[in-house]
Amino acid sequence: MASTLSAKNTVPKLRYLSAWFCPYAHRATIALEHHAGRVDYEWVEALGWEQRKDEKNITGTGKEWWYHWKADELKRSNPSGLVPTLISIDEAGKPNEDRSVYESLITIDYVDAIANPTDEKLRLVPSDPYLAAKCRYWADKVNRECCSPYYGVLVRTDENERKENFDKLVTGLKAFSREIEKNGDGLGFLGGGRLSNTDISLMPWAFRYYIFEHYRGYTIPTDDPELHAYKEWFEYVFSLDSVKRTLPDKDRYLEHIGKYADSSARSKVANAVRRGAAAHEIEDEKDTY
Repeated sequence: MASTLSAKNTVPKLRYLSAWFCPYAHRATIALEHHAGRVDYEWVEALGWEQRKDEKNITGTGKEWWYHWKADELKRSNPSGLVPTLISIDEAGKPNEDRSVYESLITIDYVDAIANPTDEKLRLVPSDPYLAAKCRYWADKVNRECCSPYYGVLVRTDENERKENFDKLVTGLKAFSREIEKNGDGLGFLGGGRLSNTDISLMPWAFRYYIFEHYRGYTIPTDDPELHAYKEWFEYVFSLDSVKRTLPDKDRYLEHIGKYADSSARSKVANAVRRGAAAHEIEDEKDTY
């Protein structure tokens, strides 16, 4: 993806180590594009896949999809070797890998801080301490309740476990829907058309929920009155131009995520879910492949 930003010396510059398919990285992409003109970045595709035989019967499918390469820059800059990773570029144009930032929710806050918009409505993290605390709480809550179960639906092989994860996800969406309903307009978590880190925490997965019907026969029940506010929120956030230009092609992503749907993916997230943990509970020592 090409940056939409102009290269000005006064604008903070980043190397953005990413992967087109990764919803965690998608969080950083949305933040960067929201701040187009206030932060400049260079996209670096830092992961790639290849298929191998399942010689140790890890996946039980006869095949495994591995990351067959991770950019050396990614391995140097992030001890877990995960995207998104942001590396600041100094005034001489040299990346400073000692000042790399990672973990997707943290990258949203970081991009917002270095963009430092003067218009409060453009801030993803409110300057008001109470609203900032509220947004951080809900960003973490939707990460655990609406994003992590996505992988349980896909990776777990037992149908009851898949359905349990799907139901957990829908319950999380209903809680989110009730909270945004308090604002009354459906125009973002905080209302008034303002985008926040809470919105961006959920958006990459909300966009990808369409894959459930194809692989599992499940659909998000948006006709449920308890999800009315969520539906309005969905329609609003994905109508934004800064968001539209970050979205992966649906057919391409549907094919990609098949690695998870047939349980053959060997990523840290897939390995964590395969051993019974949640996606947000990955551990380097246990889930390295």
